Amino acid sequence: MYTDTERCVRAVRSKDARFDGWFFTAVLTTRIYCRPSCPVVPPKVENMTFYPSAAACQQAGFRACKRCRPDTSPGSPEWNARADSVARAMRLIGDGVVDREGVPGLAARLGYSARQIERQLLAELGAGPLALARAQRAQTARLLIETTELPMADVAFAAGFSSVRTFNDTVREVFALAPGELRTRAARSVRSPATPGVIALRLPYRAPLNPSNLFGHLAATAVPGVEEWCDGAYRRTLTLPYGHGIVALTPHPDHIACRLLLTDPRDLTRAISRCRWLLDLDADPVAVDDQLRADPLLAPLIDKAPGRRVPRTVDGAEFAVRAVLGQQVSTAAARTHAARLVTAHGIPVDDPEGGLTHLFPTPEALACLDPEQLALPRSRRTTLTTLVGALADGSLWLGTDSDWEKARAELIALPGFGPWTVEVIAMRALGDPDAFLPTDLGIRRAAQELGLPSTPAALTACAAAWRPWRAYAVQYLWTVDDHPINHLPV
Repeated sequence: MYTDTERCVRAVRSKDARFDGWFFTAVLTTRIYCRPSCPVVPPKVENMTFYPSAAACQQAGFRACKRCRPDTSPGSPEWNARADSVARAMRLIGDGVVDREGVPGLAARLGYSARQIERQLLAELGAGPLALARAQRAQTARLLIETTELPMADVAFAAGFSSVRTFNDTVREVFALAPGELRTRAARSVRSPATPGVIALRLPYRAPLNPSNLFGHLAATAVPGVEEWCDGAYRRTLTLPYGHGIVALTPHPDHIACRLLLTDPRDLTRAISRCRWLLDLDADPVAVDDQLRADPLLAPLIDKAPGRRVPRTVDGAEFAVRAVLGQQVSTAAARTHAARLVTAHGIPVDDPEGGLTHLFPTPEALACLDPEQLALPRSRRTTLTTLVGALADGSLWLGTDSDWEKARAELIALPGFGPWTVEVIAMRALGDPDAFLPTDLGIRRAAQELGLPSTPAALTACAAAWRPWRAYAVQYLWTVDDHPINHLPV
């Protein structure tokens, strides 16, 4: 979009927050870059230039605006709607892969050479993987500086910098303030008292956001010991590269309040990325709803409660296991089966608030389980053990960087995997916005009530007009049933 100057200028002049994250405005006279919704008086058109990423702005010598803080804008929705190499690379960079494994590690995950990845990212984003990772490190450093009392040296290494000197130079270059000045400015602002060890931050999103199906679904399907709904917040444990964490997510009218307790602050980038992915916060709900509203049968559902997101997962392997446990049983039964696995094979954790007890077991931990101990039909035991074995030995990978169609083909080849299981994993674990569940009982009931075709083949043909947002159409169709997943817990 950043190449369409006229459209970008209109977005800047109208201060349209929907375009935050789509592009960034750099001002040639002040050498500052802003988000489109920056509240200051827009500069003259001849003084504006546009970039597709904050990293490209920084690489061109611009610094972040202190007023609108463009580094905190929602991510581009493009990366969640695509499965090409650039989109997969952006999701991996967001998860901190470059910081942990370098550009060669990023390229290896994508199956390309480092040179090819560099060229593709430069062509589309105006910055290579190192520059994109550097911009993310700067944002992580700012969060740690402003929300914790960690010494600056600890902040530097936790944010992914290789040295304190590089950390200081980057922060000064990007924010035009020294790290100490950033902390002083944050201390002067009105903030709630900090809890020792807890990192509190706000997760932005594009309005509207309907929390009912999002948090209602997560709470209704929560696995005891791993997840809970407590005092208006969804809480869960997280397995992270350097340790583990506990997160509490609370919906607010203009943001999601996030409270993180981490055993190692180096996991902050990954934890934030996982939380944003879980809640689908980088979606563009206006674009989605506008297309779905064109169907007169869906329009009343959208007008009643717009802005529904797809509730995802923090770990693809975990969700795949839970999807198998939930085959042809009630939500309550699926939670019971999962809780037994957690108690037997999960790693215990300490929760200061007392409600969470374990991490969800990894595929490696589940690979040694005795199928005879599972209270499941024999065929489903085979399905579960085969899945766990494939995940544990690496022959099946379910991550944000997965190729959607390749993952579908690998899943359908496993015993006991039918279209419903494959598509629900594609929707919630892989993040495919076009995943569709025509055989789901709730979808078929909704179709019958709304006057849509109720047979899977006919419904799939009818849903072609909803592409590429059929996963969001599923969220609206599920609201026809009065099910707990559609309501925030009281």
